[in-house]
Amino acid sequence: MAILAAGVGFAIRGGIFDNWGKDFSFTATQLGAIGGAGFSGFCFGIILGGLVVDKIGYGKLVALALIFHVLSAFVTFGASTPENAYNFLFWGMFLFAFANGTLEAVANPLVSTLFPTQRTHYLNILHASWPLGMIIGSAIGWVLDDKMALGWKIQLSLYLVPTVIYGLMFMKQKFPQSEAAEKGTSFVSMFKAVGILGALVACYLLALFFGDILKGKLPDNAATVGYVIGGVLLIAISVATRFSIGSIVLSVLFVTHALVGAVELGTDGWIQNITGNLFTSEQGKFLFIWTSLIMFGLRFCAHFIETKLKLSPIGLLLACSVIAYIGLNLASGMQTFGMALVALGIYAIGKTFFWPTMLAVVGDRYPQTGAVAMSIMGGIGMMSAGLLGGPGLGYAKDRYTVEHLKETNPAVYEASKAEKGSKFLFLDEVTGLDGTKLSDAQTAKEKTAD
Repeated sequence: MAILAAGVGFAIRGGIFDNWGKDFSFTATQLGAIGGAGFSGFCFGIILGGLVVDKIGYGKLVALALIFHVLSAFVTFGASTPENAYNFLFWGMFLFAFANGTLEAVANPLVSTLFPTQRTHYLNILHASWPLGMIIGSAIGWVLDDKMALGWKIQLSLYLVPTVIYGLMFMKQKFPQSEAAEKGTSFVSMFKAVGILGALVACYLLALFFGDILKGKLPDNAATVGYVIGGVLLIAISVATRFSIGSIVLSVLFVTHALVGAVELGTDGWIQNITGNLFTSEQGKFLFIWTSLIMFGLRFCAHFIETKLKLSPIGLLLACSVIAYIGLNLASGMQTFGMALVALGIYAIGKTFFWPTMLAVVGDRYPQTGAVAMSIMGGIGMMSAGLLGGPGLGYAKDRYTVEHLKETNPAVYEASKAEKGSKFLFLDEVTGLDGTKLSDAQTAKEKTAD
């Protein structure tokens, strides 16, 4: 129920990107950054939660997540004008994601502890509630937005319903200790497998995050300050682990999970908006429900695949990579709704088992790390989605739209461009389209350059 609540909120937020763009004149890059905060906050929640869950227990972290879920709604609802909207929406998304990360810092090691011999199967079942939440959230958006044309605040407030339910369900529950906590494993011992190599991956992404949030106050030095913070954190972890190099295999899994986060969740955050522009808003939401239904159903089949088809977790990940690659390539050329159903359906099959199966691999191979390695890997995936996947797709949308308009209709571009340019990492600045002007142009009955 807790992860379902996170999925509901994620889907509703993804479905109201166009509302935010229209109401607050955001470019696609700005929307990507706001959506990215919905992943970056997860990183802090799951990593900080993973560091302390073995010491303070699961129940306290669930209570903290509930508080932040409710708080995130009130912060997000503070957005009222184009001047204040970006900050309210960014930090509202960040708090929402922090709560999600805190919950996952509880859920993953808890399931791993309860089912030590069937981690792949039960972690996939646990994470089936994520696409189920996305199905419910998309259906809410479809009815309230496309059919009833209600405001985005009303739509978003409904994710508080499953939030309250999971809070009530967790009350007075008794939780077991993790394997590492039962053995009395020290924090240093749990962190040794992560070591310098694993910390290097996490600290690099944290450096990018701090550089990004500081660019408003330190436009010329934000990136440098971010790298300094990342370097200090790396040194601190190195000292804490007594300069343990860490596991090479685990660090490779961390890098791979960063790619998974950027490709899977970054795409998920934008898919309703992208397909809604290719077809209709209603069809975009239907396609999102379609892919989520596929994921929901297949995640109950992990045990069958592992035992009957004799696919190991690594073999399952390899097969999924090939299928997802085929699906994404087909999706890049989709021009009809029928083709979109096929392409995104194949992609959904491929991405279904990535996240929970990689967590299961870490739980199986590194049980001595307790919740630490599993939480860091989940955080890396979400941070990558927030810093690379979401903003990167937003930047690409701005860039290629601008290039096309400049070539085909420069007058329309000049009339619709935003006041400020947008950048992504080291790539050239691009001045995207103003969200309000774009929406007005799309809904105008008479199409003119003005």
